[in-house]
Amino acid sequence: MWDSETESVGGRDYDNGVLSSTKSGVKTDGFELRGHDWHVATDIPSDFLVHIGEVNFHLHKHPLLSRSGKMNRLIYETREFNLNKLVLDDLPGGPEAFELAAKFCYGIAVDLTATNISGLRCAAEYLEMTEDLEEGNLIFKTEAFLSYVVLSSWRDSILVLKSCEKLSPWAENLQIVRRCSESIAWKACANPKGIRWAYTGRSSRTSSPKWNDMKDSSPSRSQPVPPDWWFEDVSILRIDHFVRVITAIKVKGMRFELIGASITHYATKWLPGLIKDSPVSFEEGSISSNSNISSNSGWKGGLHMIVSGTKEDISSVQAKDQRMIIESLISIIPPQKDSVSCSFLLRLLRMANMLKVAPALVTELEKRVGMQFEQATLADLLIPSYNKTETMYDVDLVQRLLEHFLIQEQTESSSPSRQSFSDKHMYEGTQRGSGPNAKMRVARLVDSYLTEVARDRNLSLTKFQVLAEALPESARTCDDGLYRAIDSYLKAHPTLSEHERKRLCRVMDCQKLSIDACMHAAQNERLPLRVVVQVLFSEQVKISNALANNTLKDTGDSQYQPLVLNRKTLLEGTPQSFQEGWASAKKDINTLKFELETVKTKYLELQNDMDNLQRQFDKMAKPKHTSAWTTGWKKLSKLTKMTALDNNDSGNQLPTAAEQTRKTPRRWRNSIS
Repeated sequence: MWDSETESVGGRDYDNGVLSSTKSGVKTDGFELRGHDWHVATDIPSDFLVHIGEVNFHLHKHPLLSRSGKMNRLIYETREFNLNKLVLDDLPGGPEAFELAAKFCYGIAVDLTATNISGLRCAAEYLEMTEDLEEGNLIFKTEAFLSYVVLSSWRDSILVLKSCEKLSPWAENLQIVRRCSESIAWKACANPKGIRWAYTGRSSRTSSPKWNDMKDSSPSRSQPVPPDWWFEDVSILRIDHFVRVITAIKVKGMRFELIGASITHYATKWLPGLIKDSPVSFEEGSISSNSNISSNSGWKGGLHMIVSGTKEDISSVQAKDQRMIIESLISIIPPQKDSVSCSFLLRLLRMANMLKVAPALVTELEKRVGMQFEQATLADLLIPSYNKTETMYDVDLVQRLLEHFLIQEQTESSSPSRQSFSDKHMYEGTQRGSGPNAKMRVARLVDSYLTEVARDRNLSLTKFQVLAEALPESARTCDDGLYRAIDSYLKAHPTLSEHERKRLCRVMDCQKLSIDACMHAAQNERLPLRVVVQVLFSEQVKISNALANNTLKDTGDSQYQPLVLNRKTLLEGTPQSFQEGWASAKKDINTLKFELETVKTKYLELQNDMDNLQRQFDKMAKPKHTSAWTTGWKKLSKLTKMTALDNNDSGNQLPTAAEQTRKTPRRWRNSIS
């Protein structure tokens, strides 16, 4: 149906490319242009003037009334029978389309081409040139040309769809856009081996098809047709028509990586700011695009804007058009992970933030970046902050991207069957690695990003710490990159307090530092002393463990001497500053140990004194509950015991006293009473 190799640039002829009407009330040799006025070359003077834009058509009523229902209604239903002037500024296609329609009414031959058919079809619909007025009227003729000529040709479908940009909404209502989009989609999804029609192809110097040179670019039978042969031709369309074509191609079952590559190719042409100063190549597998469009290219159909400029340099109209293109591209990107590169998504996200794209689409784009975050590069992550924040780069954006990545990783690891990307059509180098490997790549990327943004003096310690601690500990096997970032932050923020420096260093594990990083940290005056001691101690432990492992491996006595020599060589090779630092740290450690022992001794002494005081206090504070009877009985018993003891002591002397009493007469004391 569309395998002709002899298509003309303007479109294939329909009835020899000429439309004519057999009936005409006025004989004429054609139209003559005099300034801005068209006159009919005839002897009969004109009696009707049609004004469209800045062009006047001096015509006759009868040819127009015989074929245009709108003319009949305007002239006879307005009750102005002497009406001789009509203004049709809203006619689709403008003066060019009305000129062709007027020639058709006069029976003059009209050459139908792919560039004028859409405007003429819309004008015929506007003028109501139906079959009710005359058989074979203009609507029938143009519709037949569209159906049988245009839709069967690749180039004509592209040209007609391009010409519909100025015919909205007439072209939409007449289904011209839909039919051309579906025709293009069918041909784009065809097997490249069976393609025999001409196409523009890729070009590194020209940014738009040169339709006059299409015969030179036609594919030969000896040259294979690449899968992306249709990229360049489709990329000349306006964004809304491009979306219609891509949507139709998706329905036809095109591979998602080809669709993504076509979107990338379109974006590089219409958004030249994406490629910055260096050319971007989208060579991935069998699909490549060398069409590197710069703002100085000869093609003037796109919207030229340099992203590196300030927002004040961009006009509101350009910003609106750019915003519409970005929003449309985001909405048609295939949902598969590797349909487009992560670098392209990040550059698109950069422009989306600058142009204030709808927040919902920006969030969707951020999620897409999170799905492929391990493929990102540092240059793409350095996105300026366009929200008038204090920091130079948008650190919060990178934090959100990292969160989306971790959520995606957690979802994939928890799912019973992870999606496989080993399809034979997958781009080379874009296959997603395993979870741990992806996390390690992201950890290295985040460390590099932190090193770069740490130089910003407005970056707060909290933002730095949150971003550094976002990844799990298993993501980093070595903390050298994190140490570099910490050192850069300390250089840019010399006024940090001791507490803030300790807090900053907590994000780093000293046991994961390499020997080079340890040597640098031992001489780093910006680090807290406690961190330096930890670094030296961990390195000493590593050396001891390594020596112990080597000793266990070498069981013979002959192997012991080389170990001693190796250790001696290692110590001799250590820089003097490192040895001095280690000696100073060792001295501090011994001093701390001695003070600790002294404190322990004093503590034991104080503990013993405390125990003694406690016992004395218990004795003094013990209560004695005694009654008066008990006290009296105790005194009585005490007196009894004392009397008994006195009797026992004087028992031997009692007989002598008795005898003396009997011998000596008793003397009575005289009493007055």
